[in-house]
Formats: sequence, C-alpha cells, structure tokens
Amino acid sequence: MKSIRQLGALATIVAVAASLSACDNMTTRQRDTVIGAGVGGAAGGLIGGNALSTLGGAAAGGIIGNQVGK
Repeated sequence: MKSIRQLGALATIVAVAASLSACDNMTTRQRDTVIGAGVGGAAGGLIGGNALSTLGGAAAGGIIGNQVGK
C-alpha cells in the first residue's frame, strides 16, 4: 500500500512538472498559484494519503502561492 502511495505522489510530481511547460503565457501570480496548488496537492497526498487531504493541500497551496507574489 505504501508503494502505491509513493507511485501516486511521483505521478503527481511528474504531472506538475510537465504542466509547467504550459506556463509561458501566464503572469507570475498565476504561475505561483499553479505551482502552489501542485506542491500542496502532492504534499497533502503524501501526508494524509486520501483524496480529501490531497484536495485540501492543493487548495491551501494554491491560496499560498497566489498570495506570495502579491
């Protein structure tokens, strides 16, 4: 079960890294929001291990990422 969780976290990180190539036309604030949401979702998934913690981490990371560039 632990290896499945690690595989899911790795897949999330790879997906976030791949999606960052689409950030060319984004403002710095939008890019920070997307990065924060990706990192927060990955962290929430690793810490909590369920969908609710992943969504909560993504939401919190997106808010933090959005406010960092303010």
